[in-house]
Amino acid sequence: MKDVQRERDLRNIQIDRVGVRGVSYPVVLMDRDNKTQNTIAEISMSVMLPREYRGTHMSRFIETLEEYHGRLSPHELEEFTRRLCEKLNASESSLSFEFPYYFRKKAPVSKIESYSKCDVILEAIYEEDKHFDMTTCLNLNVQTLCPCSKEIAKYGAHNQRALVSLKIRSKGLVWFEDLITMIENSASAPLFTLLKREDEKFITEMSYERPRFVEDVIRELAAALDNDERILWYNARVTSYESIHNHDAFAEIERDKRV
Repeated sequence: MKDVQRERDLRNIQIDRVGVRGVSYPVVLMDRDNKTQNTIAEISMSVMLPREYRGTHMSRFIETLEEYHGRLSPHELEEFTRRLCEKLNASESSLSFEFPYYFRKKAPVSKIESYSKCDVILEAIYEEDKHFDMTTCLNLNVQTLCPCSKEIAKYGAHNQRALVSLKIRSKGLVWFEDLITMIENSASAPLFTLLKREDEKFITEMSYERPRFVEDVIRELAAALDNDERILWYNARVTSYESIHNHDAFAEIERDKRV
């Protein structure tokens, strides 16, 4: 059959990325406590298309995905992106896996367990000179209590949910749970799915004793990341969904520890 995608294109324009996105697919994750975890990822895959070719072979993206049966680890992602280059005759490939990650948490006093969730995005790029780059992005909700409100109010302080978005480059394996611990330790208090009354009392008092502006949360997190030798680069952002203001507050820090 005629290969229409490999017809010559005379417009002489390279396409930086062409591929498929919105692919929903079951994947198997590495899990620190349970070895593996099954979840569903939304996947994007692309390659660079040279100026001389009219199109790429879209079916080959899914074929490559099927070769790996949804296995996810840093080693397999590097092989995956390299295989995309080989299969699609491309000099550069990229992919993104976005999925929920679940972990068990014990309530602080009752010790009752429940599942909590964070959202993870793994992004990887492979270039023909064998350069591989991968970033891990983790989004997790926490609680913050306003130090200023605590200082000036007669009957307590306002608090709110905040979203911490952390993206890292690392050497070696960094478990999602390690990042979750860093994030939660930086906040006024962590969030839980299931709490009894004694737990609610504990968390309320804990956050009151650890008031944090978004500036405090981002600095605490940055200090923890700076002290972890596995972390080579990071971008951290905290967004506070303010409970008494009609706007949000945010703070952001980016560091390249290799420089």
